[in-house]
Amino acid sequence: MLGDDLAGCDDPADARHRRSIRSVNAIAARVMSALAGQLGHPHGLLGKVVAVVLNRANRRDAIAAVEAASITPGETVADIGFGGGAGLGLLLGRAGSTGVVYGIDISTDMVTRARSRFHREIDSSRLRLLEGSLNDLPLDDSSLDAIITVNTIYFIADLDEAFAELARVLRPAGRAVICLGDPAAMAELPFTPYGFRLRPVAEVIAELERAGLSVNHREVPVGLVAGHLLIASHPPR
Repeated sequence: MLGDDLAGCDDPADARHRRSIRSVNAIAARVMSALAGQLGHPHGLLGKVVAVVLNRANRRDAIAAVEAASITPGETVADIGFGGGAGLGLLLGRAGSTGVVYGIDISTDMVTRARSRFHREIDSSRLRLLEGSLNDLPLDDSSLDAIITVNTIYFIADLDEAFAELARVLRPAGRAVICLGDPAAMAELPFTPYGFRLRPVAEVIAELERAGLSVNHREVPVGLVAGHLLIASHPPR
Protein backbone atom coordinates (compact mmCIF):
# COMPACT_ATOMS: atom_id res chain seq x y z
CA MET A 1 0.00 0.00 0.00
CA LEU A 2 2.85 2.33 0.83
CA GLY A 3 4.37 1.69 -2.60
CA ASP A 4 1.05 2.52 -4.26
CA ASP A 5 0.84 5.76 -2.30
CA LEU A 6 4.37 6.75 -3.32
CA ALA A 7 3.72 5.90 -6.96
CA GLY A 8 0.72 8.18 -6.91
CA CYS A 9 2.72 11.13 -5.61
CA ASP A 10 3.72 13.68 -8.25
CA ASP A 11 6.86 15.62 -7.45
CA PRO A 12 6.15 19.33 -8.07
CA ALA A 13 9.49 19.79 -9.84
CA ASP A 14 8.78 16.89 -12.20
CA ALA A 15 5.33 18.26 -12.96
CA ARG A 16 6.76 21.69 -13.76
CA HIS A 17 9.38 20.07 -16.01
CA ARG A 18 6.72 18.17 -17.95
CA ARG A 19 4.63 21.31 -18.35
CA SER A 20 7.71 23.18 -19.58
CA ILE A 21 8.44 20.48 -22.17
CA ARG A 22 4.82 20.54 -23.40
CA SER A 23 4.98 24.33 -23.69
CA VAL A 24 8.23 24.23 -25.67
CA ASN A 25 6.84 21.52 -27.96
CA ALA A 26 3.69 23.56 -28.58
CA ILE A 27 5.75 26.65 -29.44
CA ALA A 28 8.00 24.63 -31.77
CA ALA A 29 4.95 23.16 -33.51
CA ARG A 30 3.50 26.66 -34.07
CA VAL A 31 6.82 27.90 -35.46
CA MET A 32 7.16 24.92 -37.83
CA SER A 33 3.55 25.27 -38.95
CA ALA A 34 4.04 28.97 -39.68
CA LEU A 35 7.25 28.23 -41.61
CA ALA A 36 5.58 25.51 -43.67
CA GLY A 37 2.72 27.87 -44.49
CA GLN A 38 5.15 30.55 -45.62
CA LEU A 39 7.06 28.11 -47.82
CA GLY A 40 3.84 27.24 -49.60
CA HIS A 41 2.52 30.81 -49.79
CA PRO A 42 5.05 33.50 -48.79
CA HIS A 43 3.43 36.72 -47.61
CA GLY A 44 3.88 39.70 -45.33
CA LEU A 45 7.10 40.72 -43.63
CA LEU A 46 8.09 37.13 -42.93
CA GLY A 47 7.43 36.33 -46.57
CA LYS A 48 10.22 38.73 -47.59
CA VAL A 49 12.67 36.76 -45.46
CA VAL A 50 11.32 33.48 -46.81
CA ALA A 51 11.82 34.73 -50.38
CA VAL A 52 15.55 35.19 -49.72
CA VAL A 53 15.73 31.75 -48.09
CA LEU A 54 13.88 30.18 -51.02
CA ASN A 55 16.32 31.69 -53.51
CA ARG A 56 19.29 30.25 -51.67
CA ALA A 57 17.71 26.87 -50.94
CA ASN A 58 16.18 26.38 -54.40
CA ARG A 59 18.92 27.82 -56.60
CA ARG A 60 20.67 24.52 -57.33
CA ASP A 61 17.32 22.86 -57.98
CA ALA A 62 16.33 25.69 -60.32
CA ILE A 63 19.62 25.44 -62.22
CA ALA A 64 19.11 21.69 -62.65
CA ALA A 65 15.50 22.20 -63.80
CA VAL A 66 16.46 24.87 -66.35
CA GLU A 67 19.24 22.66 -67.70
CA ALA A 68 16.82 19.74 -68.04
CA ALA A 69 14.28 21.91 -69.88
CA SER A 70 16.74 22.36 -72.81
CA ILE A 71 15.62 25.91 -73.49
CA THR A 72 16.82 27.66 -76.64
CA PRO A 73 16.81 31.41 -77.38
CA GLY A 74 13.49 32.76 -78.60
CA GLU A 75 11.30 30.24 -76.79
CA THR A 76 8.34 31.03 -74.57
CA VAL A 77 8.86 29.54 -71.12
CA ALA A 78 7.47 29.72 -67.58
CA ASP A 79 8.39 29.27 -63.95
CA ILE A 80 5.27 28.22 -62.07
CA GLY A 81 5.45 28.93 -58.37
CA PHE A 82 8.59 31.06 -58.77
CA GLY A 83 8.70 32.15 -55.11
CA GLY A 84 11.82 34.25 -54.55
CA GLY A 85 12.44 34.49 -58.29
CA ALA A 86 15.73 32.60 -58.69
CA GLY A 87 14.33 30.61 -61.61
CA LEU A 88 13.09 33.71 -63.43
CA GLY A 89 16.59 35.11 -63.85
CA LEU A 90 17.86 31.77 -65.12
CA LEU A 91 15.02 31.47 -67.64
CA LEU A 92 15.55 35.03 -68.87
CA GLY A 93 19.19 34.19 -69.54
CA ARG A 94 18.28 31.06 -71.51
CA ALA A 95 15.36 32.49 -73.50
CA GLY A 96 17.46 35.48 -74.55
CA SER A 97 16.36 38.83 -75.89
CA THR A 98 13.85 37.31 -78.32
CA GLY A 99 12.23 34.93 -75.84
CA VAL A 100 9.39 35.47 -73.38
CA VAL A 101 9.33 34.30 -69.77
CA TYR A 102 6.14 33.93 -67.73
CA GLY A 103 6.33 33.96 -63.96
CA ILE A 104 3.25 32.62 -62.21
CA ASP A 105 2.81 32.53 -58.46
CA ILE A 106 -0.10 32.25 -56.06
CA SER A 107 1.40 34.87 -53.73
CA THR A 108 0.56 38.51 -54.45
CA ASP A 109 3.57 39.57 -52.39
CA MET A 110 5.97 37.44 -54.43
CA VAL A 111 4.58 38.84 -57.69
CA THR A 112 4.97 42.40 -56.34
CA ARG A 113 8.53 41.66 -55.24
CA ALA A 114 9.43 40.23 -58.65
CA ARG A 115 7.93 43.25 -60.43
CA SER A 116 10.28 45.50 -58.51
CA ARG A 117 13.31 43.28 -59.05
CA PHE A 118 12.74 42.63 -62.77
CA HIS A 119 11.17 45.93 -63.84
CA ARG A 120 13.52 46.35 -66.82
CA GLU A 121 12.68 42.92 -68.20
CA ILE A 122 8.97 43.64 -67.72
CA ASP A 123 9.26 46.99 -69.48
CA SER A 124 10.93 45.30 -72.45
CA SER A 125 8.14 42.66 -72.55
CA ARG A 126 10.64 39.84 -71.93
CA LEU A 127 8.98 38.97 -68.63
CA ARG A 128 5.27 38.71 -67.82
CA LEU A 129 4.21 38.14 -64.23
CA LEU A 130 0.81 36.73 -63.34
CA GLU A 131 -0.97 35.59 -60.21
CA GLY A 132 -2.24 32.04 -60.50
CA SER A 133 -1.82 28.47 -59.38
CA LEU A 134 -0.73 25.23 -60.98
CA ASN A 135 -4.35 24.09 -60.83
CA ASP A 136 -5.66 27.02 -62.85
CA LEU A 137 -2.98 28.52 -65.09
CA PRO A 138 -3.79 31.92 -66.63
CA LEU A 139 -2.35 30.87 -69.98
CA ASP A 140 -3.69 29.88 -73.39
CA ASP A 141 -3.65 26.32 -74.68
CA SER A 142 -0.34 25.22 -76.27
CA SER A 143 1.36 28.47 -75.33
CA LEU A 144 4.64 27.31 -73.76
CA ASP A 145 7.78 25.65 -75.08
CA ALA A 146 9.11 24.86 -71.62
CA ILE A 147 7.96 24.94 -68.00
CA ILE A 148 9.80 24.55 -64.74
CA THR A 149 8.19 24.17 -61.34
CA VAL A 150 10.54 23.67 -58.41
CA ASN A 151 9.50 22.28 -55.02
CA THR A 152 5.86 23.24 -55.49
CA ILE A 153 3.85 20.04 -55.75
CA TYR A 154 4.00 19.43 -51.99
CA PHE A 155 1.32 22.12 -51.71
CA ILE A 156 -0.98 20.79 -54.44
CA ALA A 157 -3.92 18.70 -53.27
CA ASP A 158 -5.14 17.61 -56.71
CA LEU A 159 -2.29 16.50 -58.98
CA ASP A 160 -4.72 15.25 -61.65
CA GLU A 161 -6.00 18.78 -62.16
CA ALA A 162 -2.55 20.38 -61.93
CA PHE A 163 -0.91 18.05 -64.43
CA ALA A 164 -3.85 18.34 -66.82
CA GLU A 165 -3.14 22.08 -66.78
CA LEU A 166 0.53 21.47 -67.56
CA ALA A 167 -0.45 19.27 -70.49
CA ARG A 168 -2.94 21.89 -71.71
CA VAL A 169 -0.50 24.82 -71.90
CA LEU A 170 2.47 22.80 -73.18
CA ARG A 171 3.14 22.90 -76.91
CA PRO A 172 3.45 19.59 -78.82
CA ALA A 173 7.26 19.64 -78.61
CA GLY A 174 7.36 21.33 -75.21
CA ARG A 175 9.02 20.15 -71.98
CA ALA A 176 7.73 20.47 -68.42
CA VAL A 177 10.26 19.87 -65.64
CA ILE A 178 8.96 19.09 -62.16
CA CYS A 179 11.65 19.21 -59.49
CA LEU A 180 10.94 17.65 -56.10
CA GLY A 181 12.92 16.47 -53.13
CA ASP A 182 13.19 12.80 -52.32
CA PRO A 183 10.16 12.11 -50.10
CA ALA A 184 12.09 9.97 -47.61
CA ALA A 185 14.70 12.70 -47.13
CA MET A 186 12.04 15.42 -47.03
CA ALA A 187 10.23 13.57 -44.26
CA GLU A 188 13.27 14.07 -42.03
CA LEU A 189 13.00 17.88 -42.19
CA PRO A 190 11.31 19.45 -39.13
CA PHE A 191 8.69 21.48 -41.02
CA THR A 192 7.36 18.96 -43.55
CA PRO A 193 4.84 17.33 -41.17
CA TYR A 194 2.96 20.64 -41.21
CA GLY A 195 1.04 20.71 -44.48
CA PHE A 196 3.51 19.13 -46.93
CA ARG A 197 2.20 16.33 -49.15
CA LEU A 198 5.15 13.98 -49.65
CA ARG A 199 4.13 11.57 -52.39
CA PRO A 200 6.21 8.66 -53.66
CA VAL A 201 7.97 9.63 -56.88
CA ALA A 202 6.34 6.71 -58.69
CA GLU A 203 2.92 8.13 -57.77
CA VAL A 204 3.84 11.55 -59.22
CA ILE A 205 5.07 9.92 -62.43
CA ALA A 206 1.84 7.93 -62.70
CA GLU A 207 -0.20 11.13 -62.33
CA LEU A 208 1.78 12.79 -65.14
CA GLU A 209 1.20 9.77 -67.37
CA ARG A 210 -2.53 9.90 -66.59
CA ALA A 211 -2.46 13.46 -67.91
CA GLY A 212 -1.20 12.06 -71.22
CA LEU A 213 2.47 12.96 -70.78
CA SER A 214 5.59 10.86 -71.21
CA VAL A 215 8.10 11.12 -68.36
CA ASN A 216 11.88 10.94 -68.21
CA HIS A 217 13.04 10.54 -64.59
CA ARG A 218 16.44 11.73 -63.39
CA GLU A 219 17.81 11.62 -59.88
CA VAL A 220 19.84 14.67 -58.89
CA PRO A 221 21.87 15.15 -55.68
CA VAL A 222 21.16 18.89 -55.44
CA GLY A 223 19.58 21.30 -53.00
CA LEU A 224 18.95 20.67 -49.32
CA VAL A 225 18.17 17.01 -50.01
CA ALA A 226 18.63 14.61 -52.90
CA GLY A 227 16.06 15.36 -55.55
CA HIS A 228 14.24 14.15 -58.62
CA LEU A 229 13.66 15.76 -61.99
CA LEU A 230 10.60 14.60 -63.89
CA ILE A 231 10.82 15.79 -67.49
CA ALA A 232 7.36 15.52 -69.01
CA SER A 233 6.37 15.94 -72.64
CA HIS A 234 3.63 15.04 -75.08
CA PRO A 235 4.26 11.66 -76.74
CA PRO A 236 5.32 11.85 -80.41
CA ARG A 237 2.41 11.75 -82.82
